[in-house]
Amino acid sequence: MAFDVNFCWPQLDHYLNTTAQAAHLIVVRLLGSRGHWSYGLEQLQRWCSEAKQRQLIVLAGTADQSNELHGLGSCSSELADQLSALLREGGIDNMGRFLGALEALLEGTPPSPDNVAVVPCPDPMPWDWRDEAGPAVGVVLYRAQFQAGDLALADALTAALRKEGLRPCLLWVSSLRNPAVQAGVHDLLNQQNAELVIAGTSFASVQTEQAGLGSPLWDRLDRPVLQLLSSSRSRAQWLESSQGLNPMDLSLQVVMPELDARITTRPCGFRDHLQTTGPLATAIPCLQPDPSGLAWLAEHSRRWVELRQTPCAQRRIAMVLANYPVRDGRVANGVGLDTPDSTARMLRWLADAGHDLGSGALPDSGDGLMQQLLSGRTNAPEGQHRPALDHLPLTTYQKWWTSVPESARRLIESRWGPPEAACDLDPNRGFAIHGLRFGHVVVLIQPDRGYDADQIADLHSPDLPPPHRYLAQYLWLRCVHQTQVMLHVGKHGSAEWLPGKSVGLSDACGPELALGPIPHLYPFIVNDPGEGSQAKRRGHAVVLDHLTPPLGRAGLHGPLQRLEGLLDELVEVRQLGGQRARVLEQAVHSSLLSLNWPGIPSQAEIRRQPELLETCLDQAETYLCELKESQIRTGLHRFGVAPSTEAADELLVALARPPRQGQPGLLQAMALQAELGFDPWQQDEGDKLSEADQTRLRLLGGANCRRVGDGCAWLEQQAQLLIRWIIHGEQGDGLAEPFRTWSQKDPCLQNLHHDLWPRLNGCASAEKEAFLRGIQGQRIAAGPSGAPSRGRPDVLPTGRNFYSVDLRGLPTEAAWDLGRRSAEQLLDLHLLEQGEPLRHLALSVWGTATMRNGGEDIAQLLALIGVRPVWDGPTRRMVDLEVIPARLLGRPRVDVVLRISGLFRDAFPQLVGWVHQAQSMVAALDEPDELNPLAELTRQGGPQGRIYGSAPGAYGAGLQALIDSGAWDSRADLGQAFLSWSQWSYDGAAAPSLDRSGLEQALGRVQVVLHNQDNREHDLLDSDDYYQFQGGLSAAVEEVSGARPQLWFGDHSRPERPRLHRLEKELDKVMRSRMLNPRWIEGMMQHGYKGAFEMGASLDYLFAYDASTDRVPDWCYGALCEQWLSQTKILDFLKGSNPWVLRDMAERLLEASNRGLWTSATKDQLLHLRQLVNSSEAQIERGSPIC
Repeated sequence: MAFDVNFCWPQLDHYLNTTAQAAHLIVVRLLGSRGHWSYGLEQLQRWCSEAKQRQLIVLAGTADQSNELHGLGSCSSELADQLSALLREGGIDNMGRFLGALEALLEGTPPSPDNVAVVPCPDPMPWDWRDEAGPAVGVVLYRAQFQAGDLALADALTAALRKEGLRPCLLWVSSLRNPAVQAGVHDLLNQQNAELVIAGTSFASVQTEQAGLGSPLWDRLDRPVLQLLSSSRSRAQWLESSQGLNPMDLSLQVVMPELDARITTRPCGFRDHLQTTGPLATAIPCLQPDPSGLAWLAEHSRRWVELRQTPCAQRRIAMVLANYPVRDGRVANGVGLDTPDSTARMLRWLADAGHDLGSGALPDSGDGLMQQLLSGRTNAPEGQHRPALDHLPLTTYQKWWTSVPESARRLIESRWGPPEAACDLDPNRGFAIHGLRFGHVVVLIQPDRGYDADQIADLHSPDLPPPHRYLAQYLWLRCVHQTQVMLHVGKHGSAEWLPGKSVGLSDACGPELALGPIPHLYPFIVNDPGEGSQAKRRGHAVVLDHLTPPLGRAGLHGPLQRLEGLLDELVEVRQLGGQRARVLEQAVHSSLLSLNWPGIPSQAEIRRQPELLETCLDQAETYLCELKESQIRTGLHRFGVAPSTEAADELLVALARPPRQGQPGLLQAMALQAELGFDPWQQDEGDKLSEADQTRLRLLGGANCRRVGDGCAWLEQQAQLLIRWIIHGEQGDGLAEPFRTWSQKDPCLQNLHHDLWPRLNGCASAEKEAFLRGIQGQRIAAGPSGAPSRGRPDVLPTGRNFYSVDLRGLPTEAAWDLGRRSAEQLLDLHLLEQGEPLRHLALSVWGTATMRNGGEDIAQLLALIGVRPVWDGPTRRMVDLEVIPARLLGRPRVDVVLRISGLFRDAFPQLVGWVHQAQSMVAALDEPDELNPLAELTRQGGPQGRIYGSAPGAYGAGLQALIDSGAWDSRADLGQAFLSWSQWSYDGAAAPSLDRSGLEQALGRVQVVLHNQDNREHDLLDSDDYYQFQGGLSAAVEEVSGARPQLWFGDHSRPERPRLHRLEKELDKVMRSRMLNPRWIEGMMQHGYKGAFEMGASLDYLFAYDASTDRVPDWCYGALCEQWLSQTKILDFLKGSNPWVLRDMAERLLEASNRGLWTSATKDQLLHLRQLVNSSEAQIERGSPIC
C-alpha cells in the first residue's frame, strides 16, 4: 500500500484498522517535515512493529527533509534516499525501478542502494514552446502533473493565454525550493524576456523564516508573479461552498505563496478522478480545467503585460477614494493616512514621471483636491444635484449585465430590480460617475454600498448585494475610461468586502463582479495584515504598505497639568510639615470633582470616612501617571513622506521601547545604564518608586519623580536627547552623565543606530518608489506585516507587498503564555469584584488581531475553558488539545461564547475547528455542575452552539449603518441588529447554519463581554469595529437577558504585562489622553480636511459606544462641546477645512441630547450647537466651503 500524506487522524486510524491489516509494506511520502504528521508516523511505526513481515518506508517529498525522515522506516536511510529520488524525478523508467525495488523488499532481498539508479529528468523542463508572436509569459507548474500525464490544465491554460495574444513559456519543475531549479527557471524565463509569470506551484520559493529577507528567484527576475489556484475539491463542491478553498488549499496556495509576493487570482482547475479501469484498483486523480477561471486569468495576465508595455504618457490610471459613512465630510477614508494629501502627491508624482494629467493645474494640497472633488456629484444626498464626472449609458450596462451569471443577477434584482428600474438611474444619461479627471487619470469616490435608511431590511441584511450604481462605476472604468491600473487609496474600501466566497472566488462573487480583471494596487497601513489580506485574496490586490501615523507620549495638558502641580505641591508641603496641607487636599479633591474623575468620593462621603481622601489622592496620582505615559497618534501619515524630525524621533523611541530577541528595550537599557532599579516596560506606571530610585533620579535631574510613570517620563525625555546625539550628531546638552558616557558599541545603541533608524528613515522613499513601480506594472517585493511598536521593526521599511502569518502555526506558544496570564488576571479581578467565580463570558475575535499576535485571543479562550494546546516537538506547531484536569485547574471552567469576525472565519478555518473541538471536549466532561457550566448545559439540553458569526460571505456586525442612519429607537434595536447579523453557527458542521435561538440562549447567560486590543497604535475610538463588536454583544446580551453585562477591556499591547480593566476606564482614558489632548488636536489640524474627518469620526464612535452600551459618562459630551466646538481656533479650523464634519459633529451632539445620552446639556450649549448646524449649512450651500 502507498499513499501521499493528506490524511487526518480519524481517516488514518480507520486505514490502519482496515486496509493496513492486510498490507505487508506501506510507503509514506511526506510533503513537509516530520512535525507536520508526527501522529501518523508514530502510528505507522507501531503498525510496523506489530508483525515481523511488515515493512515501512518513509520518504521525503522534498530533498531538504531527507535526513530527518529517511531513518524513520524499516529500510536503510541510503535506500530511502534512492527511492525518494526515483519519485522526485518521476517518469515511466524511474517508476518501474521504484516498483522493482519494492518487489525486492517484499521478497526479502532488499536491493543495494548502489544498484537503484535514477534516470534524471530535465528540471526545469520546457514544454510546448512555440515560435510565435506575442509577449512572453512564463508558466511554472509541478512536474508531477506532466509525469502523471495530467496535462488538461496545462493545455487549457496555454490555449487561453494564446487566445489573449500572449506567448506561453511553460516550465515543469519538481520544486521551487531547489536552488538549482530556481537558477534554471530564472535563466530560461529571462532569456525569453517574460513579462510576467504564472505560478501553479504551492508553498513559496523560500522558507517562512527567510521570507522577510526576500525571494531570490522572483527578486532577480523582477516580474509580477500571478498565483494560479487549483482546488482539491471538485468544481461542484466549490460552487456549493461559501468558503471557496478549503483550509489546506488556503494555506498552501494562498498564504504561503504570499511570502513570494505572488498575486492571488481565481481557481482555474478542480480535483476530479478518472474512472477505474482494468486491474487498477484505484481512481486516478486529475485536474479538470475551469474555462471561466482560465479566461479570467489570461485576461488579467494580458492586462498586466499591457500595463507594463504602455508608455507613461498613454497609461490610464484610476484612483478610488472610500466614502463611509455616506457623508461629504467623510470622503477619502484611510486609516492612519492623510488620504487627500497622499492622493494629491501621487498625482504630482505621476506628472513628474511623464504621465498625461491634462493641461489644467493639479491640486496643490489635499484640501485643494477635496475642494474640487466635493464641487462635483457625491454619494451624499446633498451632493446628488452637483454635476457628475460622466455617465455610464444604460445600454452599456445592460450589455454587460447579460454576461453576469444568472445566480448573481437573480440575487441583485431581488433587492434592486432590473437595471432599467434602478432607483438612481438617470433615464436619459445612465448611471452617474462621481469624481475628477486629470488627463488620463481619474480620481473617483467609491460608490456607496446601498444601505438605505428607509429600508429597515437593508440595515439588518449582512449579505446585501451591491446596487447597480456600484457595479456601474467599476464597469465605467473598464469600458469607458479603459483603466489599465486601479488604486484604492488607503485602508479600506468596500469592494473586497462584497458578498461572495471567502477565497477562491467565482464569477458570481461580489468582488469579482465589481473589480473585474484590472490590475489592482492598494496603499495600506502596515499594521493591519488581516484587512490587507482580504484585499489581496478577494480583490487580487498588490498591497503597497505604508508607515503608521507618528506616535508619542500623551503627556498632561491643561487641567491635568494643574492637577499634577497641586499634587506635587501637596507632597512637598507634607514633607515640610506645612500648614497648607489641608487647604491643598481640599483643592486637589475639588479639582478632581470638577474633572469628573472616575471613582472619586463626594465631599459628604469624605466627611463620613476621612480615610477615603488618602485613597483618592493615591488613585489620582496613579492614574495621572498612566495618562501621561499613554501612547497616542500625534498626526497622520502622508504616503511617501517622512515624519518631521521631532515626530520621527518620538516614533523611533516607540519602536525601540519593547524588548526584543532577549535584549532589553531602550528605556530598560537606559534605566540599567543609569543604575535605576525600576523596570520602565513591565511595571505599572502608577507603582511607587523605591527611595533609592527617587534619590538617584533627583541626582540625575529628574524632579518630582515618585512613581514609575514619572521615571518613564524622565527617561523618555533623555531618550529624545540621546537620539539627537547619536542619530543626528547634535550636542548632548541636557543629556545626563550616564548616557553621555555610554559606549556606542553597546548592543542597544548599535541596534538603534544601525537597524531601527535606517528602517524608519527608509520608509518614505521606499513608499514612493513602490507606487511608481506598481503604476508601471513592476514587481513589488514581499515583506512582513504587524505593529511596528509591538516589537516588530522588521515590518519596516514599508513600501512592500506585505504578507501575513502562516495559519498552520497558531496559536503560538508565546500567544498561549500571554493568553493564559490574561485569562487568570481576568478571573482574579472578577472574583475580587463579584465575590464569586465567573461562569459565562462572551468574547469577540478578529482576523487582523490574530494575524498580528499569533492567536492570543484564542489562547485566552482555551485558558478560560481549561484546555491547553499541544505543540509538535520539531516545528512547535499546535497539533492537538488536551483538557486540563479540574484538580490542576483549581477553579471552575468558564463557558465562553465566541463571536468571530467574517475575516477570522475566512482566514482561520482551522482555528474555528480547534475551538469547536476544545468546546466539545469540555462539554463532554463528567464534572460537577459548579465546575463546568458548559457540561451542565449540555447534559440538560444537548449540544450547545458556542461559535457564531455573520452569514457566509458576509462581514460586519450590523450596527454601523443602523446608527449612522438614525433608524433606531433604543439599545434593544441595536441588540436585535447584532443578533440578526451574528446568528450563523460555525460549530463543527460542514457548513454554517442559522441558529438564532441557540445564539440567544448562549448570550442570555453571559455575565462578561470581553474585547482585547493588542497594540497602542490606535485606540477603541479610532474605529467602528470596537463598538460594533463589543457594543453589539453588550446590547444583544442586554436584549435577551434583561441584564447589563460587565464590559471588560484587555490591554495586550505589552505581551510581558497584560492588563485588564473595565471598558468604562478605557473610554475615560482615551477621552483624557487623546480626544481632549491639544497634542492630538493640533496634530489633526495639520491635516486639514482629513484631520477634521478624524475628529468627527472619533465623536461618532464615542456616541455609538454609548448608544450600544450606555457606558459613556455625561461629561464627555459636554467636554467635547466646550473644548472642541466652543473654541475659536478649533472652530475656525473646522469651518475652513471641513464644514460638513463641523455640521455633523454639532448634529451628533444634539442627537446625544435628544436621545437622552447627554442629559446635562445646558440651553446655551444646545443653542450654540443649533447655530453651528445652521451656519455650516449656509456655508456649504454657498458652494465654496473649503478655504
